[in-house]
Amino acid sequence: MEGRVNPISAEAIDVRFQGIERVICCWRVGDVLVDPGPESSLATLLEALGPGFEPRALLLTHIHLDHAGATGALLARWPDLEVFVHERGAPHVIDPSKLLASAGRLYGEDNMRALWGEVLPVPAERVRALSGGETLALGAAGGFRVAYTPGHASHHVCYLHADSGRAFVGDMAGVRIPPAHVTIAPTPPPDVDVEAWDRSLDLVGAWRPASLGLTHFGGVAEVGEQLEAVRASLHELAQLTRDAGPATVAAAVRDRVDTTGDRFLRAAYGAAVPPEHIYLGLERYWRKRAERASAVGSA
Repeated sequence: MEGRVNPISAEAIDVRFQGIERVICCWRVGDVLVDPGPESSLATLLEALGPGFEPRALLLTHIHLDHAGATGALLARWPDLEVFVHERGAPHVIDPSKLLASAGRLYGEDNMRALWGEVLPVPAERVRALSGGETLALGAAGGFRVAYTPGHASHHVCYLHADSGRAFVGDMAGVRIPPAHVTIAPTPPPDVDVEAWDRSLDLVGAWRPASLGLTHFGGVAEVGEQLEAVRASLHELAQLTRDAGPATVAAAVRDRVDTTGDRFLRAAYGAAVPPEHIYLGLERYWRKRAERASAVGSA
């Protein structure tokens, strides 16, 4: 797909999460939005879209609040909007109560409103559940191929824009804040799966996309390098979690980010991938893996 030119340009809109640049972007492809970000940043997104803009569809890579928290608020504004999301995530955008409870345990109940704003339910009739393998025909925005890409989350999908060859990859291809090339695999609880993530990286690589669209943050032309960079980060952090404690893992992430030598980039990385969350997701991965092995051994 290299070299193909898309008449519909993909724009990375910086929603300026918590007032910090280059933490979260919403991708605009014509009248389609990919990962609108949190409701707490909605005013910034709407200002960038402009008063005459009306989206026809939202494509969610997954339902984590930094990617999809504004979805219900956008539906309240544009009731005819279609929301595309993996079938495992669909019930939680329709009724976000369990999602909010889980996020509250991770971020602290007192911080939820300040971080994410008001997370509104989405009417069930506006949700289009995906399983992977679909091709979406979305009018002037063109076609999008869908792949089921678990690893970061069990309900993660990626979208390949057919005209441009750009793959919108959510968190699957890692966090990389420009102009730095430092890549961190984000591994929050509850359902990180290293083996599944490896398979997802292989799947997106097999698409041979012309570029990647990261939510954290922006476009990446070096597709193969980026996919291998997040794979290396994932395995390095997984092994470190197995061998060491949470303080060591968090310190390793901070040290890696510190190599950028830029305090603004450090703030952006810290907001996009909190170092303390890395250990939590990978510790649970190792624990659940050990429990499965024990169950098989005792059967």
